[in-house]
Amino acid sequence: MAKETVIFIVEDDENIRVLLEAALKAAGFTPRGFEGAAPALEAAMEKLPNAMLLDIMMKGMDGITALQLIRQSEAMRSLPVMLLTAKDTESDKVLGLDAGADDYMTKPFSVLELCARVRALVRRGAAAEPAPAPEPRPSRLRAGSLELDTGLREVTLKGTPVELTLKEFELLRMLMENCQRVVDREELLQQIWGYEFIGETRTLDMHIGTLRHKLGDDGPERKYIKTVRGVGYRFLVPVEKGNG
Repeated sequence: MAKETVIFIVEDDENIRVLLEAALKAAGFTPRGFEGAAPALEAAMEKLPNAMLLDIMMKGMDGITALQLIRQSEAMRSLPVMLLTAKDTESDKVLGLDAGADDYMTKPFSVLELCARVRALVRRGAAAEPAPAPEPRPSRLRAGSLELDTGLREVTLKGTPVELTLKEFELLRMLMENCQRVVDREELLQQIWGYEFIGETRTLDMHIGTLRHKLGDDGPERKYIKTVRGVGYRFLVPVEKGNG
């Protein structure tokens, strides 16, 4: 018997919750619906699902607070989470990404796209499980006053720590490791999110935007990350690789 792929749906609008449950069930998942965040977190502590869809605007505990609790929990910290929001402002999306969301979708959304993104979330969760040791990589990447430590998962700029989410850290590392070339969007999505092509998505652009802001690279003149229109992104500063 095939192993179930359990997806928690935390949504206080019953109509939307029932729609999502039906769509995910038809796509081969085992959905569990929750009206509020607190019972969903309690259930996740008992048995971790493969991924969680989490509405931002809910009565009681809101989705951002719930996500912060997930990322602070040793048991739930690696749980893949997609935020669902009726808001379509940059600030709300940035807030969710900063809190540690793996992805987000704005209502109304395409059910087919949502199912494709859920499959990517599940793959991301599976990839986080123990795997054979990879080839050794440089533990430190330096580009001028910017330094990334892959072992400690720390980034400093002019000696000052820069707080990055998991996805922002992985984006910066991949761009720095490939600083001699343009890294195309599909490669970034595949390597960091596990996406196959599912149509237009702003998830990558939003993460690039928040990463630039934290690096002070969001002015008109790019210092670190250049957009190559229609292709992807390139890290501009020569990178020195080392193990100490």
